Amino acid sequence: MDWFQVSHLDVERLLAEWRWLCPGPMTLVARNAFADLFLRDAQGHIFRLDVGLGQLTRVAESETEFRERAKTPDKREEWFAESDEKAAAARGFTPDANESISLSIPIIFKEAGSPDTVYVAEIYDTLSFMGSLHRQVAGLPDGTKVRLKVTE
Repeated sequence: MDWFQVSHLDVERLLAEWRWLCPGPMTLVARNAFADLFLRDAQGHIFRLDVGLGQLTRVAESETEFRERAKTPDKREEWFAESDEKAAAARGFTPDANESISLSIPIIFKEAGSPDTVYVAEIYDTLSFMGSLHRQVAGLPDGTKVRLKVTE
């Protein structure tokens, strides 16, 4: 996957359920195969929206710095989960430009973690579901039991 080929994606639609976490204007710079987004704010800083953990973290002071650091093996692994992407591809899970690799049990739940829960989903659906989920559980202490109720 070319992580920087993102011009066809609608950042407003991707962030619709994440505005509680990133309310300001953002430009999409890159994404990984697991739907994590790399966003540039109005000041030029680059942030990673980790959709699995529901966190927005500043990772670089500029897009130039981000792109340079993204060339290093350690950052390719940390930010783009390169080995996990290759392992998923070896199992036949290769998302196209509008898809992402997802887990049927999100990683914030203790039941998650099995490679058998991997599937390929439309990236807008993944971000919408995960943003809504994280917004609803954001204030809960770790270990809290929750019951999911999925509606249209």
